[in-house]
Amino acid sequence: MTEISPFTGWTRADWEQLADRLLRAGMAHGSPGHGRITYPGAPGGLSHEIDGLEGFARTGLLAGARLIGEHGADPLGLAEWWAAGIAAGADPRPDEQHRADRWVRPSEHPQAVVESCSIALLLHFTRPWIWEGLTSRSQEQVIDYLSELRGCGIPANNWVWFQIIVETFLRGVGAEWSAEIVERNLASHESWYRGEGWLSDGAARNYDHYVGWAMETLPALWTLMAPEWDLARDFAAIHGARLRRYLEDDQYLVGGGGPLIQGRSLTYRWCTLAPFWAGELMGVSPLDPGLTRRICSGTVQHFLAHGAAEDDILTMGWFREFRSMTQYYSGTGSPYWASKGMLGLALDARASVWTAVERPTPVELADTHRVIRAPGWLVSGTRSDGVIRLANVGTDGARPGELNGEAPLYTSLGYSTVTAPPMAGAWKGVPAASSVCLRDAGGRPSARSGQQVLRLEAVGRVLVGISRWRSHWMDAERPDNGDAGEDFWYGWQGSLATGPWITCAAVLHAGLEVRCIRVRPGIDDDVEPVALEASGWPVDSALEHAEPDHAAPAHAAQAQPVRSVLAPVTTWSQSGTRTETGVTPLSEWTSADWVRTSQIDGVHVVLVGIGEAAAAAAQAEPPAVSVEGDSVRVVFAGQQPVTVEL
Repeated sequence: MTEISPFTGWTRADWEQLADRLLRAGMAHGSPGHGRITYPGAPGGLSHEIDGLEGFARTGLLAGARLIGEHGADPLGLAEWWAAGIAAGADPRPDEQHRADRWVRPSEHPQAVVESCSIALLLHFTRPWIWEGLTSRSQEQVIDYLSELRGCGIPANNWVWFQIIVETFLRGVGAEWSAEIVERNLASHESWYRGEGWLSDGAARNYDHYVGWAMETLPALWTLMAPEWDLARDFAAIHGARLRRYLEDDQYLVGGGGPLIQGRSLTYRWCTLAPFWAGELMGVSPLDPGLTRRICSGTVQHFLAHGAAEDDILTMGWFREFRSMTQYYSGTGSPYWASKGMLGLALDARASVWTAVERPTPVELADTHRVIRAPGWLVSGTRSDGVIRLANVGTDGARPGELNGEAPLYTSLGYSTVTAPPMAGAWKGVPAASSVCLRDAGGRPSARSGQQVLRLEAVGRVLVGISRWRSHWMDAERPDNGDAGEDFWYGWQGSLATGPWITCAAVLHAGLEVRCIRVRPGIDDDVEPVALEASGWPVDSALEHAEPDHAAPAHAAQAQPVRSVLAPVTTWSQSGTRTETGVTPLSEWTSADWVRTSQIDGVHVVLVGIGEAAAAAAQAEPPAVSVEGDSVRVVFAGQQPVTVEL
């Protein structure tokens, strides 16, 4: 350990060494003219050519950070290497020798829109070393390439920032640009602001890591591109305050087990650190700079310790390779959006974030409890085991009232830093863990989306949330391969059958949750369910199922069993454990306990928890629970009583 890094032992030098290892490995997989970086492995879902473009553009963000932070000092020859690649990639008609360098163009494939943003950021912030070293012909070809975004249709989500940033780069180099596109897309972004610093990634309740690494970070970088421009200057005043408020919440989502495993594009890993660095770059972070570095260094160390960068190459997984967690758009270069989680290297070595003494995270100081209103999250961290878990009251990846198929990465009732929602096998797209569902006569579980948030507050140190949703079943064919397409992550569409309304309350304290359920039939139900089911957390059950000579699979971390709790409080007629192999990136075997009852009417209560702290509390001091009619009274030891009305 060093004097300034008592928690992680890492200093800026360690970050530089990691960056340089990743950059050398990337350059070693470059095409002859450096226009593409194609990392080893089977091609992604969009093509070998897109993989190469992603590898070049996203790794280029890391190269840019190194150049900026060192004021152009360049022992690896990054500027020359990337300049050659830009000239080769943007050439629309390369000779035979350089065909392997040519970039897929925005007019040819939408993914090029995404990568154009990274290229524009790289060129803007490294202008003295890369852009100004290009020939006038190459500069013109880059402008022509980026100008194609103007004719591209884009989804109404974080992609608006790709256009804004590219148009701003073109403005900065004196090329034709569109003020109308910038202003229109800024208006879209503004329409997605949900208060207290939080944005949704589009009009639906899309709350995941994209909020931080896209909706918070890209606007911050944009304000730094043209700080003298009145449009950017005025926006910076607004966004800076929002980013500051967002980081006040974000620090509570970091525990001893890395980031929350929730939402899509999880192969980007420590890209989750991007908003912390953005706060430093804008000068608006509310965090002590030593806390920022402790969060960032600890998160990167967490992934490296579990094999995320074998041979200095980021794999398509969470730790090691696990392609079942990827999306249709994921490729071998996709994980390198992790470069955004290393943007702190663009700060001068004398910046306080690099010189301050590391400070402990909130959960290293004490148990934490926090209500985050926009996504509808109740966040509980326990100091004794470092686990952060949240009760998900409001997020589902859908619009209020919109009924979709199940999407466990968005619709699960709980997420944590030590568990992962099921992503493969028979559990894919099924509410198999951290769920409340109804079973129809065929045994099919109902889905959760379109819920109404009825209550979200802290009562002292007890967190309380209530939501209500219409149970429903989607008659859609689930893919049985590893590439389910985008619909899986937000829930499938298909013919719909509806059932009773479910009201669910979470009363959460110190990692232990009292989950209260009330089912109310509607007059127009399509389905009459035969059972109500509540399931617990998905946990590693490798030791239970392993042979004596069992070795953990390549994608998994070493077996670190996490204790879970699922204990009936009211009467449930059945209980059991659901187990499957290869469904999460954390372990080979994953199990989730469940309880079930055919007596659906009435109020049903179950105690759920994850981590040593929760398990110990459930055994030593379980909360007192009493039910009277549709009211449930909960008393945790030493805490104020809470009553929820169902």
